[in-house]
Amino acid sequence: VQLQASGGGSVQAGESLRLSCVASGSVSLINVMGWYRQPPGMQRKLIARVGSDGVPYVEDSLKGRFTISRDNAKSTVDLQMNNLESDDTGVYYCFAQGGLALARHWGKGTQVTVSS
Repeated sequence: VQLQASGGGSVQAGESLRLSCVASGSVSLINVMGWYRQPPGMQRKLIARVGSDGVPYVEDSLKGRFTISRDNAKSTVDLQMNNLESDDTGVYYCFAQGGLALARHWGKGTQVTVSS
């Protein structure tokens, strides 16, 4: 499975960004897709995911601002980020997981920078 993320950039606090990730290859094996975030100098952390059944999970602290959605037909997962804050700055990584060994695949990170 290969993942290609897009949509990062530099914005002002309060603005919005939409990250998109498209999977290719053995997409039929994918169960879960989602996003991790790695702030500067910190570890990568799960912020949102959605299963093949469409049930979303968003980290509690981001609920109300971040929304994850998935299109199984297109093998895409999107992260809509509204009212961005400076603490949202970081590298965002798309992931997909599935198959017998529950292998996890990663896309290249996309940088999000929020200026206050």
